[in-house]
Amino acid sequence: MKRHFLTFLLLCLCMTNAMAQQTRRIDRQSVVSRNNPEINTMDTLASLSVGNGGFAVTVDATGLQTFPEYYRNGVPLGTFSDWGWHSFANTGNYRPEDALEEKDFGRGHKELYSAQFKTPGRQHDASEWLRKNPHRLHLGCLGFNIARPEQVRVISQKLDMWTGKITSVFEYDGNRYHVETVCHPERDMIATRVVASPADSNARRKQSDIGLCFRVPYPSGGHSDDGCAWSLEDRAKVKLTNVGRNLSSDRLRIDIDSTRYFVDMNWNGSPAKQAVNGIDTKQNEYNISFQDKCEFVCEFASDETGLKGVDGLLFADVEKAAARYWQNYWTAGGFVDFGHVKDPRAKEIERRVILSQYLMAVNDAGDTPPQETGLTYNSWFGKFHLEMEWWHQAHFPLWGHPELLARTLKWYVQAEPMAREIAQRQGFKGIRWMKMTDPSAMEAPSNVGSYLIWQQPHYIYLADLIKRSAPQLVTDDMRRLVDETAVFMESFVSYDSEHDRYVLKGCIPAQETLKAATTVNPPYELSYWRYALLAANQWREEEGKGRNCQWDDIARKLSPLAFNADSLYLAAESATDTYTDERMTSDHPAILGALGILPDNPLINRSVMNKTMDWILENWHWQTSWGWDFPMTAMCAARLDRPDDAVNALVMPMQKNTYLKNGHNYQDGRLRCYLPGNGGLLTAVAMMCAGWDGTTAANPGWPKDWDVRWEGLQAMP
Repeated sequence: MKRHFLTFLLLCLCMTNAMAQQTRRIDRQSVVSRNNPEINTMDTLASLSVGNGGFAVTVDATGLQTFPEYYRNGVPLGTFSDWGWHSFANTGNYRPEDALEEKDFGRGHKELYSAQFKTPGRQHDASEWLRKNPHRLHLGCLGFNIARPEQVRVISQKLDMWTGKITSVFEYDGNRYHVETVCHPERDMIATRVVASPADSNARRKQSDIGLCFRVPYPSGGHSDDGCAWSLEDRAKVKLTNVGRNLSSDRLRIDIDSTRYFVDMNWNGSPAKQAVNGIDTKQNEYNISFQDKCEFVCEFASDETGLKGVDGLLFADVEKAAARYWQNYWTAGGFVDFGHVKDPRAKEIERRVILSQYLMAVNDAGDTPPQETGLTYNSWFGKFHLEMEWWHQAHFPLWGHPELLARTLKWYVQAEPMAREIAQRQGFKGIRWMKMTDPSAMEAPSNVGSYLIWQQPHYIYLADLIKRSAPQLVTDDMRRLVDETAVFMESFVSYDSEHDRYVLKGCIPAQETLKAATTVNPPYELSYWRYALLAANQWREEEGKGRNCQWDDIARKLSPLAFNADSLYLAAESATDTYTDERMTSDHPAILGALGILPDNPLINRSVMNKTMDWILENWHWQTSWGWDFPMTAMCAARLDRPDDAVNALVMPMQKNTYLKNGHNYQDGRLRCYLPGNGGLLTAVAMMCAGWDGTTAANPGWPKDWDVRWEGLQAMP
């Protein structure tokens, strides 16, 4: 009897614990919904996006892309994809070798780098053309044919992140328009539903000349812009390939110089019709007119085989597919709820986190690494930077979505031959990952980027995150690239026999004010080299290959991190003026990346790092830092057991730590979006909640009185 009673008590205790856990489960939909952005003005910095990670459309307050010229200096109205690229004619027949410059960094061999040239001549012209081409292509604007933004009144717009739908209500010319906009999760397709009614409920709907217009811009080829040269739009040719194949659908073939792509259109309304003067070989517009309502589905593809057909496809079909995808995204991955934290700053952190989760899935989860501004508008000609890949996508496995990172890492297999060629022409073994590139993996000439090295270990770190969270996603290609990445890292270090140590030199570190010719032993890169070589050896052991003894020797004998007489870490062993040169303290505080992004290791003196953190927090020129510097600082503070400083870093009131209504991390007039800031925030928050290898405390990065509740997050290395 006593045994039965004890069993009964144990069952009751288990049921009580289970009920307690159940009551603590996060109402995820409620948290997402309370952070849905709502827009009530024609705010050019508050445009909203729908997308699937490899294709995205950004809309204005009308719910479509009605005023692209008006928004171009805010958050522009882009339609961008992973596959849409364009090049201007290569009239000079420029080749990558035309932009190579020979360097000698004392490693016993000449090294050829892809550089920019200031002196007029073929090398200058070649480097400029190669930087600008190819550039990411704006695929076209779908909007209402309303002439001026001030004609749109009484705006009420909302993004429902739980279902991935933007609902926009506005008044124009005596009528009220209700617009819904969604993107298909698996097809490069936007769908919209428009319903018109009288603005005055007691009046009849006024006949209006509003209709839908699809415009194709000619590319600008600009460094940082919306990608649209509207003054040259007549150069973009739009042709119907199947005229009249259906009363309510058409296929467009679009030719922009040598670039060609296709768009399928399907619509229905009351009634709907194609404007007969909307298409010819000289114009770039396609028009649809309607009366009371219209549904419109538009799919883009690089060739006709990529179009699956939109005949009979309704708005509701795309709407349901989007809702299923986004509800699964929010429920299957990790999640954080700040609603029980009393500190008022927690509400803003939660807003940034939820919006960042949405934006990263829209912009940064495609088949190629993302650019700094994602699929919203072009920066650096639309090309992507591999040193930023960690900031864009390391958070995905930590938040329970390793498949989104794995999708992008497949591109590195395509890039391998080019990365191997770079290593070979510089006299190294293995593969050297480039900095600024495009889907072809061609290295863009740069007097900074070509000398960066901190993108090199990223591949090993990111592959490690996948192996930790979803080992079933590890492939033979991934294993090979981890090994070949480490082979270059072994080849790149120099042995200092006098001091029996390995040295990093002939490089530009993350703190880009330093010069390749004089920089020796930057601390973040030293710490990263150690981490990646040991991680690569762990991969070898797990594959039954045995450890590479040379990698272990390098990791053991890497130079210690240099510090000055005040016990402050230097930006490099050679940068003795780190704290007296304002140029240094106006750049990234990359010193903090050595512990924060990376785990503690024998190279780190925690006392020195604490003093360095104190000085940086107090004296750094934060107004000139970048969006990812703030979460990097938070991660270092968390590992140093300084949670108050970690929170302060996340919400530091600086312009480049601003998060707009739509969630974008604003930097300045050039970079109104900066997704590495969003990704860094998500990585820092995951670490502050779930910790890192070896931590046992709950929520180690948050102050003890912060009741931060989370589910499904992974610890960092």
